[in-house]
Amino acid sequence: MNGNISTEKRLKIFTWHIHGSYLYYLSQGEYDIFIPVRGAKDEGYYGRGTTFPFGPNVIEIPAAEVRNMDFDCILFQSERNFLIDQHEILADWQKRLPRVYVEHNTPEQHPTNTRHVMTDPEVTLVHVTHFNKLMWDSAGLRNVRVIEHGVCIPDVTYQGDIPRGIVVINHIQQRGRVTGWDVFDEVRKHVPIDLVGMGTLESGGLGEVLNPQLPEFISHYRFFFNPIRYTSFGLAVCEAMMTGMPVVAMATTEYVTVIKNGESGFIDTNIDNLIENMNRLIADQGEARRLGQHARAIALAKFSIDRFTSDWEKIFRQTIQLNIRNHEKEDSIYQ
Repeated sequence: MNGNISTEKRLKIFTWHIHGSYLYYLSQGEYDIFIPVRGAKDEGYYGRGTTFPFGPNVIEIPAAEVRNMDFDCILFQSERNFLIDQHEILADWQKRLPRVYVEHNTPEQHPTNTRHVMTDPEVTLVHVTHFNKLMWDSAGLRNVRVIEHGVCIPDVTYQGDIPRGIVVINHIQQRGRVTGWDVFDEVRKHVPIDLVGMGTLESGGLGEVLNPQLPEFISHYRFFFNPIRYTSFGLAVCEAMMTGMPVVAMATTEYVTVIKNGESGFIDTNIDNLIENMNRLIADQGEARRLGQHARAIALAKFSIDRFTSDWEKIFRQTIQLNIRNHEKEDSIYQ
């Protein structure tokens, strides 16, 4: 089960279903992804679900059967995966397979002094933005990488015919200041703006729009507003930019390196300035369209799905080769 792995073969990756959108884009690569499923359908064990149009390379496995299968690499996507799940469903020999941990989030306890939960030097740690890598304390880990988002080019293009802004955040009110609930609540007093996402009906929003329908839905709004103070760069923002939609955002985290103020949208830490520029876009559809075209050009260059999946396959293969070399050293009679 643990023989050398050719870099030419199609890889078999085991992971959990944590973030549906991310898993969907990850699955666009030339490898097979195996995910566990069990009756309780608890976190990570949903299987394929019905929301995303996964291809045949996303394969469900009964959780009880996982320990009997061969994989080339294990991909952790949460603290629970790393601290609990792997010990519940992986065999001991599988825990020694090549392993990668993708950290989707910014540190919670302290922005600069939070030690990452994954401290195993044999595991490759992947961040989704350079800002996240900068903020997490991962000192001592040899293999820390960044793979920026990639999204598919949608079938729809920006229309902007609804003179309102749109915000796409799940459970924004419950998540509070981190996701900018107070910012959104202030902005909507001055700007016509709608809110969609899970748990938004009770916050005056429109409720959830399933991901496959989201690009078409938001494309009719004049601009995309991101009130988030402190999270990773949102996939919904990448998707909006890819349609040709201008983005208005807080000048925080990775957003300051992506949104070009006055060129592809507006970015600021002064909420009054953001409100002024949002109303400017409401009044001038031509300006919104011009900014949106620049946003799309940035998205095409930065968030290519081919680059994203190529980066991931490269990380998987590099981690596999590193694992082989480490085991060869362990087995050497000269050690």
